[in-house]
Amino acid sequence: MFAADTRAVAVPVTSALKKETLVTWKDIAEPVEPFLEAVAQRLAKQVREFDPALLPYAEYALMGQGKQLRPALVALSASATGPVNDSHITVAVIIEMVHLATLVHDDVMDEAEIRRGRLTLAANWGNEIAVLFGDCLFAHALKLAASFPTPEICRAVAMATNTVCSGEILQTQQRRNFQFSQAEYFKVLEMKTAELFALSCDLGACLSGATVAQRTALRQFGVALGTAYQVYDDCLDLFGSEVAAGKSLGTDLAKGKLTLPILLLWERANAEEKERLEGLIQKWEPRSLAPVLELLAKYETLPESLEIIHQYLAQARGTLTVLPESANLSGLIGLTEFLARQTDALGVCA
Repeated sequence: MFAADTRAVAVPVTSALKKETLVTWKDIAEPVEPFLEAVAQRLAKQVREFDPALLPYAEYALMGQGKQLRPALVALSASATGPVNDSHITVAVIIEMVHLATLVHDDVMDEAEIRRGRLTLAANWGNEIAVLFGDCLFAHALKLAASFPTPEICRAVAMATNTVCSGEILQTQQRRNFQFSQAEYFKVLEMKTAELFALSCDLGACLSGATVAQRTALRQFGVALGTAYQVYDDCLDLFGSEVAAGKSLGTDLAKGKLTLPILLLWERANAEEKERLEGLIQKWEPRSLAPVLELLAKYETLPESLEIIHQYLAQARGTLTVLPESANLSGLIGLTEFLARQTDALGVCA
């Protein structure tokens, strides 16, 4: 269901869902810190699996991780449905490698020089090396997935990778296309971002022996959370600070990516404003950001965008009601609360 057609509704909640706390990332990560550390160590070991001539690229790509959000989702979904075991670590490594491969390729397409406060792999070694090494990361992830005794894990990872790459292609096709609809926008988000969130939740539950209904619910949680996360990231690129975004603002527009606030503006602007907006984005330069922000503010696109994020977060929490009362849901719920706080802070700052 697309957020543009959704309104947050009251859903039955467990006692865990009712708990209101000011959750920090540390609160979420601390209970699964040993798991995340094991994932980091195993990723480091994967460096040695590449040809010796590729070690500099492998070390650079695999040792510069962020918050390990997807591995955290594997661990939290696993602990919500059963015991956590070594296979969960392997799956988390596989998914993180797929994610890192997409980032390497994204940086090439976006001509990005900085990622997480340091030079991108492409900026260090050039686009040709970056593209080829991104391919190596994809292939290595699938090789690890094939090590499981049944083909289910490998099939799921391959399908998810295909979905993510297809989503990126769809987004690229729609650059600077002002006929791009909200429905198409949310489809792209579910494919290119939410799919790996969903895969993390699904396989985490699968390897803990969850039922089909529980796996479905957790997959739906991942889709809703991942979509909310990407809408937030899209808003951050326009309304955040360069420190929070970790990059210059307006980079999406510089590449012609039309995100939710721009789509809302396009729906509301008059003919003259539409012509001006299209001209600014078609011939983008850094000074174009200020007049675009003025138009976004005039039509109050940020408050509605933030409301849509909250709708998706409510939808994510609602999916968890399928799980038994005994399920350990605090970490998953904490993720929605953490993103809700980040979303509200963006509104205050803007």
